[in-house]
Amino acid sequence: MDSTILAQITGNIATVGYGLATLGPGLAVGIVAGKTVEAMARQPEMAGRLQVTMFLGIAFAELLAFIGVATFFIFQ
Repeated sequence: MDSTILAQITGNIATVGYGLATLGPGLAVGIVAGKTVEAMARQPEMAGRLQVTMFLGIAFAELLAFIGVATFFIFQ
């Protein structure tokens, strides 16, 4: 019976932990997009290069979230 209760608590804590872990990539994407818009406003001629760099930054930030999902399934 103790192991059943422990498994239930672990699952709930893991869910909360992953929810908190998504704050990092979410903040990173917001900062990257905001700074890119700011840079485009200052130098419109660099918009194409800035967008490519922005999408790369967003991809790397979202990769952290996908790693968090994968670790849940690996360590389950």
